[in-house]
Amino acid sequence: MILQMDLLNVVQVYINPLFLSLVLLFCLLIWLKPAKKKNLNLPPSPPKLPIIGNIHQLGMLPHRSLRDLSRNYGSLLLLQLGYNPTVLVSSPELVKEIVKNHDIIFSNRPRTTAVDILFYNCGDMVFAPYGEFWRQVKRISVLELFSHRRVNSFQFVREEEVELLNNKIRGACLKGESINLSEMLMSVSSNIASRCILSHRSEEEDGCSKFGQLGKRLLALFTGFCIGDMFPYLRWLDVLTGYIPSMKALSAEFDAFLDHVIEEHSALEVDGQVSNKRTSFLSSCNSKRMACMRWTSLETTSKLSYWSFNPIFPFIFLF
Repeated sequence: MILQMDLLNVVQVYINPLFLSLVLLFCLLIWLKPAKKKNLNLPPSPPKLPIIGNIHQLGMLPHRSLRDLSRNYGSLLLLQLGYNPTVLVSSPELVKEIVKNHDIIFSNRPRTTAVDILFYNCGDMVFAPYGEFWRQVKRISVLELFSHRRVNSFQFVREEEVELLNNKIRGACLKGESINLSEMLMSVSSNIASRCILSHRSEEEDGCSKFGQLGKRLLALFTGFCIGDMFPYLRWLDVLTGYIPSMKALSAEFDAFLDHVIEEHSALEVDGQVSNKRTSFLSSCNSKRMACMRWTSLETTSKLSYWSFNPIFPFIFLF
């Protein structure tokens, strides 16, 4: 009886609201207490807010906001983007120091949700961590895609695609129709990549190959904002918004497309219908992860081609 009374008293103490409040307050203070920081020589950093860090300072035009921050805090500064510490470098001398003198230290790219889902858990050349696998993949890519011999072997592909582009532009001009040059250049880039890598060209209604269509969708998802990358405890929101399911669906569709292309290409090789001149990059590696590497370069190539036309436009309008 006495033991039961003692237990009852103990339970009453522990469920007392004041006691619970004190325990919660103590736990909160322990959690918020800053850990002993090492004397690190960190770059200067603008004032940041709790949780979000410096995200609010990026504004609607991040490139201008970053320019203004670099003017105020120097060419090397530290930003806290959510849970991700980020170093901003805006000086050519410092960039050279990073990419040339300390390139191995900074060689790895950040691992994000999109990279894990769309790029085989960092299994391609672009996002693979620096190591033996990356060196082997780079060597294969240089030999089979970027060597002088291979670039010359794909000359007929470039000529045919440029001729088709000229014909489309000429036809639109004769009809008095407007054209979307950026879309056309994106289609040309994707068609060239598809033919060089996969020996595959199945043009859709907009003139872009299936490879290019998938690439456009990938770029749209890859450049989207993933809440879980900034705030890991809110990753479940990416599932509710459909961001993660969309990436998984696209990854499955891309796998199915590449499986079909690989089977089709293997059948042609068995039948001896693939000439040495037209041997594709896929014949050399026969890997979906390697074929995926060209996706990230499509937008860069098309935009570079698009802006190269800009100096010409003023002279066109003069006449």
